[in-house]
Amino acid sequence: MINKMFVDTHAHLFYPNFNGDIDEVLSRSKEAGVDYILVPGTDLASSARAVELAEKYDFIYAAVGIHPQDTKEWNDSLLDNIEELAKHPKVVAIGEIGLDYYYDFSPKEKQIDALDSQIILALKLNLPIIIHNREADEDIMRILRTYKGTCLKGQMHCFSGSLADAKELVELGHMISFTGNITFQKSDNLRNILKNIQTEDLLLETDSPYMTPIPYRGKRNEPSYIRLVAEKISEIQNLPIETVANSTSYNAFKLFGIGSKNGISYTYKIGNALYINTTNRCDADCTFCDRKGDAVIKGYNLKMSKSEEPPATTYIKEIGDPKQYSEVVFCGYGEPTIRWDIVKEVANYVKNNGGKTRMNTNGHGNFINKRDITPEFKNLIDTVSISLNSFDPEQYAKLMRVDPKLHAEMLDFARKAKQYTNVVMTVVGMSSIDTEKAKQFVENELGVSFRTRPYF
Repeated sequence: MINKMFVDTHAHLFYPNFNGDIDEVLSRSKEAGVDYILVPGTDLASSARAVELAEKYDFIYAAVGIHPQDTKEWNDSLLDNIEELAKHPKVVAIGEIGLDYYYDFSPKEKQIDALDSQIILALKLNLPIIIHNREADEDIMRILRTYKGTCLKGQMHCFSGSLADAKELVELGHMISFTGNITFQKSDNLRNILKNIQTEDLLLETDSPYMTPIPYRGKRNEPSYIRLVAEKISEIQNLPIETVANSTSYNAFKLFGIGSKNGISYTYKIGNALYINTTNRCDADCTFCDRKGDAVIKGYNLKMSKSEEPPATTYIKEIGDPKQYSEVVFCGYGEPTIRWDIVKEVANYVKNNGGKTRMNTNGHGNFINKRDITPEFKNLIDTVSISLNSFDPEQYAKLMRVDPKLHAEMLDFARKAKQYTNVVMTVVGMSSIDTEKAKQFVENELGVSFRTRPYF
């Protein structure tokens, strides 16, 4: 069970309106389930103050940098001061930096120069960046594109751009965060963007003392209100708030090194379904799969070696009453038919106790087990979801890094499986894949259902 809750990745606790009650503010944040807070500076003085707060409180971390509104007097000699502050072990990012064309506090040329220089410093120090963008979408995107292919990673703080920009930023390796403004009545556009972003690409933030969420709008914002932001994300994405907390907390660890990675999850809940982390082993090596990377989904750590794979009794104990879930899904970052005997034992328990089952597979089960296992699906596996990935064998082979002959093997598996269970063929929603042709092929040639899996 994961006990982590929220990480507020953006709270300016050095502002004067926190003077006198900072301890009470932090106490309320702890009561609200906030595990960590990141305080980003906006100039040299506030950056130094952020470091002081990080030194005083073990759950506070700092970021240092010059905000675009404070770049009027920018010169590159300031980089030495920022770098010196960044040497502190609790400084985890360069920020808040960026562009702000809404206010005329600093010339655009100065802002761009300061942003570029601080990005270069972040790359030198191997630190992520925290980006402020207000009415400067075109220049922000142009600048960040120039760093494609580098190790630059960042947080797009208080995101207000387009959905297309959000998708591109995620593809560039950055994360998106929204503030209490997603609770505002007139923020339908932001909520639509949020709806189309995976939680694997999201961070939580309050932007305290600004952007106070409803019902406290008009009052000073503070980290304890992060729960209201998380609840709105939970509502929009139709996910349990625990899933939002788990995923965004892991993202904060991944980007900023705040907190820690969770232990192995043998089962994990997404929505109303319970997923079974069967194995990390696979006979394919898909280009879009993170099996060899972190192997984390929604904040759940699925990374395990063969020796760490549990017996069926471990899964059965964690499942408990299967009727409490919409379905029990054999999935994880691996091919479940590699452990087909374990899948059958667990699935048999689920079915005998009134539950529903689904297995997500690459369709190589007969090839892996050297026999036709599809008759064993009858009355055991209610749905088999097979990764078609492409109707073209050559593209399939390149995407999955397998022998092209396995495309025919997968199709044969699907044709046999549909005699014994419900079959759904899926593709990943990548621009290189013709999803419409894939759909026509699945429905007309195979006579089964089709679904597109989200890529970003």
